[in-house]
Amino acid sequence: MKLARVVGRVFCARQDPGIDNKTLLLIQPLRWEDETPLGDPIVAADAVGAGASEKVFWVASRDAAVAFKDSPPVDAAVVAIVDGHQVKDFRK
Repeated sequence: MKLARVVGRVFCARQDPGIDNKTLLLIQPLRWEDETPLGDPIVAADAVGAGASEKVFWVASRDAAVAFKDSPPVDAAVVAIVDGHQVKDFRK
């Protein structure tokens, strides 16, 4: 799983019927250590009801499709909302 922040939503006038009723989010991948942006934003289908500016876990490829019961044609999916994380000094 990878860390990202929700930075927007994507709306489509026409789309594959397999993604009907799915919310499409624009997410910015982040580095775990300091939460700086990592690459370009991507579009991900939302499986958990994430909102604006929330930090989320996301998965790609086959893992993204199996995040939904109906296996839609998606390449990235938000699968969890991150409440917090600790990378450094967790043994103290």
